Amino acid sequence: MVIAISPLVRGEALPSIEQEELRGITRTVAEIHWLLLALVLLFLVFAHSSSDGEADAALAAGLFFYASFVMGFRYANFYRRETRWKIAIETWGMIGFITWVLWFTGGLSSPLLNTYLLPVITAALALSKVTALIEVGLIAACYLFLGGGVSTEMLLSSAFYGGFAAQLAPVLLVGYILTMFSADIRYGLNRARLLSEVDELTGLFNLRGLAITANRLLAQAVRYNRACSILMIDSDNLKMVNDSYGHDAGNRLLKHLATAIRNELRDNDVPARYGGDEFIVFLSETPADGALIVAERIRDAMAGTPLDVGGGNLVTCTVSIGIAGYPQDGNSIDAISGRADRAMYQAKQQGRNRVVRFQPA
Repeated sequence: MVIAISPLVRGEALPSIEQEELRGITRTVAEIHWLLLALVLLFLVFAHSSSDGEADAALAAGLFFYASFVMGFRYANFYRRETRWKIAIETWGMIGFITWVLWFTGGLSSPLLNTYLLPVITAALALSKVTALIEVGLIAACYLFLGGGVSTEMLLSSAFYGGFAAQLAPVLLVGYILTMFSADIRYGLNRARLLSEVDELTGLFNLRGLAITANRLLAQAVRYNRACSILMIDSDNLKMVNDSYGHDAGNRLLKHLATAIRNELRDNDVPARYGGDEFIVFLSETPADGALIVAERIRDAMAGTPLDVGGGNLVTCTVSIGIAGYPQDGNSIDAISGRADRAMYQAKQQGRNRVVRFQPA
């Protein structure tokens, strides 16, 4: 039986979950950019009447440079990897463009004043709460700039603070509410992702979780020419326990085996439930000799710890383990796990409760 995980091209790492999430976010940010450009353009064409040629030229220049800025960030591939810093810089450019447009269309009395909500929405949905708060602070500074600055007399007036707070309140409230909403969405998505990648009974990865993690670790091993190994582990007693003591006892056996595996691994090793009574373990930066030691510890832990199947009955449970590794046994998860699986079946055929290292015929 061979594990069905996407093959890995040599030296090519799979995109991370965060990168996939950021790509989705940046597509939304791009749409917000074009929405802002469309709003400003429609206002200038249909609602803005001005006899000031210099102001019109400045607005046209602002539209041109902002469109160039968006095109550069979105399509010129200056950044090969999406980052939250890139999104933050885009929101700063958005604030700069809005301030430029407001300066030539009436300042704080401009009908476009509420477009400041767009960068706040972007920051609240895509960035952290702190970054969104910084964006609001930057917009507050722009409000003061557009209002002609602040005099000493104004700083001593409570009316100034009340009026300024009233002006800024919509921006602040939108930012706060959306950051809370975004945090709830992220929590829900992370929870759903966790449930889709973890085996409910044992708490170990399922095959989907293993594929995401192990392929990335193997890519690093290939790139830096570091050894790694895979263990295929099969319970020797699950059918007997199920038949003699019931499926609840069988589930306890599977949990017992998962605990024994987890206790013998490091934080950077990846255990997963393959299905039924089979488990798979990816041992990063571990050559065959080291994998053999880990496998023997797991085998000893199972054989030396009888399982309480209920009613005061203790049953000795054992495992058969097969080992294969990179680079000698293949350079993809499929190839290495397939050979570890063959070695595990050899352990079964040789009497069970043993560890077998894959050997080419």
